[in-house]
Amino acid sequence: MTDIKANLARLQERMAAAATRVGREPEEIGLIVVTKTFPPQRIEEAWNAGLEQFGENRVQEAEPKIRWCRDRNMHLTWHMVGHLQRNKVKRAIHLFDTVHSVDSLRLAREISHRCSVVGTSMTILLEVNVSGEASKHGFLVQEANTDQERQFIDTVEQIAALPNLDLQGLMTMAPFGAPEEMLRPCFRRLNSLLNKLKEDFPETQWRHLSMGMTDDFEVAIEEGATMIRVGRAIFGERTDE
Repeated sequence: MTDIKANLARLQERMAAAATRVGREPEEIGLIVVTKTFPPQRIEEAWNAGLEQFGENRVQEAEPKIRWCRDRNMHLTWHMVGHLQRNKVKRAIHLFDTVHSVDSLRLAREISHRCSVVGTSMTILLEVNVSGEASKHGFLVQEANTDQERQFIDTVEQIAALPNLDLQGLMTMAPFGAPEEMLRPCFRRLNSLLNKLKEDFPETQWRHLSMGMTDDFEVAIEEGATMIRVGRAIFGERTDE
């Protein structure tokens, strides 16, 4: 059985070292533990180790786990980090505190509508495909000062005006297994885009860059990540995908 406390200590050391290398405080970076494929009992172990921020990729897998945790009075914060289908939004707003993967105006409108129906709100991040990979979700915004970027900014303006949404930042996924020379430009591009949005929409609290996973979180931290999303670094290798 994986030693979660030992893994957490090693991970925190690496996070702190990456932050220190670029003059950042380790406390600036939030750790989201992705529980995809792991059973709720492992989530409880992680909670007992002091972890409180958890992420899931699919509503149908997340729902029984989250309810299991709530039944045991485990006060956790849940992040939707995978692709969210519009027909799952009605359920998702009762499960998650933040949706990292808002990848269209239609999805943002659906979240806004469903939240208004029940009198709640949702913190959201906009997923951006900065690598240009066809397999990835997200707004395609590879280069600055392009039609892609201008269209994205027009969409951001519409999303920021929707009620019951708290827009707080951007999320991306870098190419899986890519070398550092491919990863770093992706993370740097997302940071640059966030800075542009801060200038264009100063009334919005652009707080977060959600980027970096088990294999690339150190580079992401060096390039400005405020949240990293890791699973294997805490729980060990997944055995059931």
